[in-house]
Amino acid sequence: MKKILIIHGPNLNQLGKREPDIYGTDTLDDINQQLQAIAQAESVSLTILQSNHEGDIVDAIHVHEQDHVGLVINPAAFTHTSIAIRDALAAASIPTVEVHLSNIYQREAFRHHSYISSVCVGQISGLGAYGYAAALRYLCARD
Repeated sequence: MKKILIIHGPNLNQLGKREPDIYGTDTLDDINQQLQAIAQAESVSLTILQSNHEGDIVDAIHVHEQDHVGLVINPAAFTHTSIAIRDALAAASIPTVEVHLSNIYQREAFRHHSYISSVCVGQISGLGAYGYAAALRYLCARD
């Protein structure tokens, strides 16, 4: 069975109560349940994790890249700061889709640059929780 890794970055454990006008009212559990439903329908297995710690995310990429066929990552604030996560993704042999709930290009100028996007097969920004679903469906459809 195909395995796909889902990584949620810092502060995403606060979804639903954190700035709902920007991030929506879906909780992280809501998003994960939606992803699990898609995975079940597509006959894939998910490994889902959330961390507020950069090193934990780097470690997860290293540990799971060998036995997963794809990665959906919302690096959150690390998008704009983490060369370490970018380098881990660049070294990994796993197709990755970067996801952002809000449109980072319509927000503060410091959010307009992603260190992550250059090592991903695609980026989805501004579609809310649907962006995760679209990323997962894309990875499921890849040969």
